Amino acid sequence: MKPVYQFPIRIYWEDTDAGGIVFYANYLKFFERARTEWLRSLGIEQHALKGESGGMFVVSETQVKYLSPARLDDLLEVTAQTTESGRASLVLMQQAWLTENGQRKLLAEGMIRIGWVNSQTLKPGRIPAQILEALQ
Repeated sequence: MKPVYQFPIRIYWEDTDAGGIVFYANYLKFFERARTEWLRSLGIEQHALKGESGGMFVVSETQVKYLSPARLDDLLEVTAQTTESGRASLVLMQQAWLTENGQRKLLAEGMIRIGWVNSQTLKPGRIPAQILEALQ
């Protein structure tokens, strides 16, 4: 299995709902931030990538399981790890963890499929070889 990338995310008021817990859809935002920073850590900046290659990654499928809530001021560790790699898409396992009193607790986990598309036509294509190499 590929190495796990870890990214810290602090919970702010804007992330919570009327009940004071993180609104469920925000976990997808947290996963997106972690994926973006994971790519950046590998030397892949998405805006530059789009300009240089004419392509970009798009999310084509998500599946999220919510296990326990996060609350205001919590500091989460959001992870990204490639579980499948193909010529046109990748599948990542992403998780949101909270450490309290020395105990690490899984709050949410998701499977995210990202595909490569032409940035003008949005038609699927092959992930450039140099990008696949960086992700291996």
